[in-house]
Amino acid sequence: MVTTFESELRAVPERRYHHRHPFNLRMHQGSLKPRELRTWIVNRFHYQRHIPVKDALILAKLEDPALRRLWIRRITDHDGSDGDEGGIERWLRLGEAAGIDRADLLSGREVLPGVRLAVDGYVNLCRNGTPLEAVAASLTELFAPDLMATRIAAFERHYTWIEAEGLAYFKARVRQGRRDSDEALSLVLSWARTRAEQESAIAALSYKCEVLWTLLDAVERAPA
Repeated sequence: MVTTFESELRAVPERRYHHRHPFNLRMHQGSLKPRELRTWIVNRFHYQRHIPVKDALILAKLEDPALRRLWIRRITDHDGSDGDEGGIERWLRLGEAAGIDRADLLSGREVLPGVRLAVDGYVNLCRNGTPLEAVAASLTELFAPDLMATRIAAFERHYTWIEAEGLAYFKARVRQGRRDSDEALSLVLSWARTRAEQESAIAALSYKCEVLWTLLDAVERAPA
């Protein structure tokens, strides 16, 4: 049974997740120029490479060993482990498939100031917020699997100049996103008992949506 609180949580990304952002809409419609798509790949990588950083900050807040074992998997999902190259490596290969030099992508020289500010804000929320707030902010992943599926189809149809193996990141996140959002939602629903705690979780999720929206605002307004 879906509670009122869960409905409120799910309504936040329904209204403001970046699947509704004009840049993402244009991406999925196939109207982005190669320069625009490369600008997005470069700047989104700045966000991607900070995911294990924010998850390490969350991990440090968890007192239960079982929860730490659960959450540490998110770090290895991105940093990689034996037998799994990890999400960061897969994003680097996306960049290479789109014609971006790996060294340039790793350097971060082309990351826009607005993107840096947005990502710093999210990392600081995970650093300074409560465990509830930090985990609730990750619930944008409730919508990520569907977005990844849409993106894969769009790339395969409209951006055939990008080598197919570059889409490995998106394909992996369809499965991982469903698993991660289910786990995080269960934690938030069990932790947020008072109305004040529920409102704090909703606010954190709303803030994360704004982070992702602001990142795309910066990319969309990037100079030609």
